[in-house]
Amino acid sequence: MQKLLSARVLIVEDDVLVCEMVHSVLEQAGYTVAGEASCGLEAMEAVALLKPDVVLMDVALPDFDGIEITRRITETCPTPVVILTAYETPELLEKASRAGAGAYLVKPPRAHEIDRAIVIARSRFNDIMGLRHLNETLQARNRELEEALSTIKTLRGLVPICAHCKNIRDDHGYWQSVERYITNHSEAQFSHGLCPECAQQYYAEYLDADGTLGH
Repeated sequence: MQKLLSARVLIVEDDVLVCEMVHSVLEQAGYTVAGEASCGLEAMEAVALLKPDVVLMDVALPDFDGIEITRRITETCPTPVVILTAYETPELLEKASRAGAGAYLVKPPRAHEIDRAIVIARSRFNDIMGLRHLNETLQARNRELEEALSTIKTLRGLVPICAHCKNIRDDHGYWQSVERYITNHSEAQFSHGLCPECAQQYYAEYLDADGTLGH
């Protein structure tokens, strides 16, 4: 795995000594500390303001649970998150993953562990963002398709039509005019007029020299 040395990291940790230790290890590993926060609200404000490349998030914060803050960051300002915890359990890791965390570290973290966790978190974050974008694109196309289908009504199958009067028999056995049947079974609307043949046959005395009806 290859890291980006320019990655900017936000540390969210309420223990001053642990925060200083993590700060030092990050710099030793070649990362830039974008800022520090000691509680959940500060963390959310710092993420929105500083736009870090990754967040190291303590689980036990004085105001909110770190996993809850991770969930809020994921929803409002998506950023790769690495969970910092004094102990790991399957339940904790599952909750952290569902909240959007991409990796975790057990305190006290070593430089190579921080490096590995940050690379994994950023890689997973990019995958999730790619899937989210694809999902949003598919949902938008589905909405467009549903809107198009909602405005389209088509006629299918055999349509019984009288050979003489051209009325159409509906599914209930009733005969209707072509206009009424098509209006009821499609989005088409009729605008009546006269074809040249009918105009000549039935309204010849009203025709002008060019074959159109006179005023």
